[in-house]
Amino acid sequence: MQALRPLPSCVVLRGANLMLSRKPLRLTTRLNYLRQQAACSSVSADKAAQSGSRTSDQQGPKSNKGSNAASTSSAEDIRALRLDKVQQLRVMGKDPYAYKFDKTHTVAQLHEQHRDLPAGQLAEGSAPVQVAGRVRARRFMGKLAFATLADDSGEIQLYLERTALNEAAPDSFKHLKAFLDIGDIVGVTGPMKRTDKGELSVAAQDLQILTKSLLPLPDKYYGLSDVELRHRQRYLDMIVTDGVKETFRKRSKVMSTIRHMLEQQDFLEVETPVLESTAGGADARPFVTYHNSLSRNFTLRIATELHLKRLIVGGFEKVFEIGRIFRNEGISARHNPEFTSIELYQAYADYNDMMYITEDIIRQAAQAVCGTQQVPYQGQTLDLEQPFRRATMHELVQEALGVDFSSFQSLEEAQSAATQALEQHAADQDGSKNSSLRNIQSAASIGQILAECFEAAVESTLQQPTFVLDFPVEISPLAKPHRTKAGLVERFELYIAGRELANSFSELTDPVEQRRRLEAQVAAHQLAGKAASEAQAQSLTHGSQSEQPDDTAHEIAVDDDFITALEYGMPPTGGMGMGLDRLVMLLTDHSSIREVIAFPLLK
Repeated sequence: MQALRPLPSCVVLRGANLMLSRKPLRLTTRLNYLRQQAACSSVSADKAAQSGSRTSDQQGPKSNKGSNAASTSSAEDIRALRLDKVQQLRVMGKDPYAYKFDKTHTVAQLHEQHRDLPAGQLAEGSAPVQVAGRVRARRFMGKLAFATLADDSGEIQLYLERTALNEAAPDSFKHLKAFLDIGDIVGVTGPMKRTDKGELSVAAQDLQILTKSLLPLPDKYYGLSDVELRHRQRYLDMIVTDGVKETFRKRSKVMSTIRHMLEQQDFLEVETPVLESTAGGADARPFVTYHNSLSRNFTLRIATELHLKRLIVGGFEKVFEIGRIFRNEGISARHNPEFTSIELYQAYADYNDMMYITEDIIRQAAQAVCGTQQVPYQGQTLDLEQPFRRATMHELVQEALGVDFSSFQSLEEAQSAATQALEQHAADQDGSKNSSLRNIQSAASIGQILAECFEAAVESTLQQPTFVLDFPVEISPLAKPHRTKAGLVERFELYIAGRELANSFSELTDPVEQRRRLEAQVAAHQLAGKAASEAQAQSLTHGSQSEQPDDTAHEIAVDDDFITALEYGMPPTGGMGMGLDRLVMLLTDHSSIREVIAFPLLK
């Protein structure tokens, strides 16, 4: 068995320090961490040098020959050493921060064009190429050196021969040996060759330092292992962590695919306000900001729904918006306070039409990103090719708990049956449903109890794509009443891998009924807020305080202008909203939303 490579002492210390505390990285803590990181990196990046990782042409015993004369042991030392190099380059008449470099090829293009070049051969008859990127490794061995250059498309080896470099400019090889560091961005000119060991390389005739890096990259062997630091310094994560940039390329592909598909179906992409007088279109706590010139508060939007419906009133028949949404709520692996959604609305359609559009969006995005509609996700395969399952919320809850909520005549009867069923379900699953049981006891309607039971017993079990249909009217204030089922509305939510991905209604177009529902929602919110305040006061009286924030403390109001718009008349309309971050998670096999947002919000 191959012996494990021992950890450098600085790496062990760094890991120990990080494991001692999970508190947010304050400024002093982050500086200390960077010092430790830099010290560790200097083992390979500056002290041992200029060595880096070996390519296939860099075998044999390592040598410190050509390494920096000064041994560095802290971030300040490394930075000072590199700043000194910057000054020396300027004294020599070389700009360490160039204005431009004319690239002729990307690394990927070079690999493609010269894939048939035999080992030991120089590409004959071709002009020298010019390629640029970041130095990820370097090694000097007497009159020869190797480096690894990475650009946006991949990595390629640089073949640095003293004779060839010095022909272009005397002492070029010596200067590179003294000034080139891992992390520098360089431009290289020279012909292509494949070495005797089969490594495609740029045989450099000229190498320019285009941007001098002042801070060392993390050790290539250990990488950037601290997850919080990866998210906090995403630019560094993109440089050193394999697959990160590819995730964001796929994210971009998802967005462009959806746009193209909808435009092909004559949908018009629009933009609606981020600042709103009244937060509406969802039941969520908004962020509040103050407008100095108008001397009043505004909220950041929690949905794009109400303005998009105004556009339908105005005469557009198919509209959509891909945009950022802001909700002042919790942070978790599935939730970020700002996220990207798509909402679309089609006049003269209903929620049945929206199901077909939703399936089409997901299938086309999967095909574009994954090349298949059988998508691997967290150890299972999601079948996006077959028509998605359709089942009502009543049916799914009855399957899971054996309770038919449509048979109950009183709230107390439903509460008793739900409590008993959930307690048995929790015992069978060896889990806790305490929060659901509390919500059931405080529920004001049978519909709310049904929704609680669905969330507790069904939601996480829906791994393959499932449209959950026909929600209780009490939790769906913007949807039309069901045509044939009293107390329900025409609404679906799409669940994949145990989480909600999309939400859709046959949109409510009756302005009188819409006002009644929104006013009832405001009244219920106020009652909940009053109850929460009383509970908080009682806990303070007993010398305790809840650690959970009060999500009912914010004010909500009826959007009177939206009601006015409905009174002018909105045609029958189907609408759908989808969380695009969650869709990208599915198509890139990530379980955390932070992995698919370039700069997620952190403490």
